[in-house]
Amino acid sequence: MKRIIVTGGAGFIGSHLCARLLAEKHEILCVDNFFTGRRQNVAPLLASPGFELMRHDVTFPLYVETDEIYNLACPASPVHYQFDPVQTTKTSVHGAINMLGLAKRTRAKILQASTSEVYGDPAIHPQVESYWGNVNPIGPRACYDEGKRCAETLFFDYFRQHRTRIRVARIFNTYGPRMLPNDGRVVSNFIVQALQGHDITIYGKGDQTRSFCYVDDLVEGLIRLMDAPDAVTGPVNLGNPVESTILQLAERVITLAKSSSKIIHKPLPQDDPTRRKPDISQARETLKWEPKTALDDGLSQTIAYFRALLKA
Repeated sequence: MKRIIVTGGAGFIGSHLCARLLAEKHEILCVDNFFTGRRQNVAPLLASPGFELMRHDVTFPLYVETDEIYNLACPASPVHYQFDPVQTTKTSVHGAINMLGLAKRTRAKILQASTSEVYGDPAIHPQVESYWGNVNPIGPRACYDEGKRCAETLFFDYFRQHRTRIRVARIFNTYGPRMLPNDGRVVSNFIVQALQGHDITIYGKGDQTRSFCYVDDLVEGLIRLMDAPDAVTGPVNLGNPVESTILQLAERVITLAKSSSKIIHKPLPQDDPTRRKPDISQARETLKWEPKTALDDGLSQTIAYFRALLKA
């Protein structure tokens, strides 16, 4: 049994990770400031003696004892991270410094939830971990993109300077139950619009691509990365290598939701990546990991979640 901290633990991915780690009989300290996290996401876990929920902002130091830290704290959708871009950057940078300091003091392993956005609008396809990216450092998405890039820098500097045991996961588009209905992400947007019978909004022609990984598969990848030998620092891409256009996704959601919604087009946002697909060769080789959930199966479960949520 390990003492494990999950920052951002009441969020979409964090809550699934907490549930999985708790099921494996570890003691979990879920840390969240509830900016995008929701108490109801972890409500079923509160009765467990091995689970503790703490309201805390990672931009301030945390003084506890721990064996492992999963650092997931940061708003991850443009709607939320652009609401307060300065705070978003502080969460990534100050949060990384504080959690790395805690890992250094306690000699804990620490995993950084980085993002495919470190690649920006990529000039190579699919994206491999050795690619340095094509990021606009002064654009409206930079608070998130550059914040995560700086966090990676800090992780590897702590590794080189202090021998901190680090892991860095570059997470590609992930979806599933407990996504926020207003987070502006493409899967939740399309599902909510379809279930409400509204027009489905596509930005641009819809020929931009994304690769969608179901949350249970991602959680498995995060745990395998944390449990890997210390020589496996990453960064490691975690995502689904099956590429879909945004238009194809909209059509699948309409079909699976049995919706009468129509598709409409709006101008493409600034710095929106045109293609996104992970090369997961490293994850396959070092972690023996790849996604198992087919897109239609994952979308069906996510649609069922949102259908119940919208009726509540």
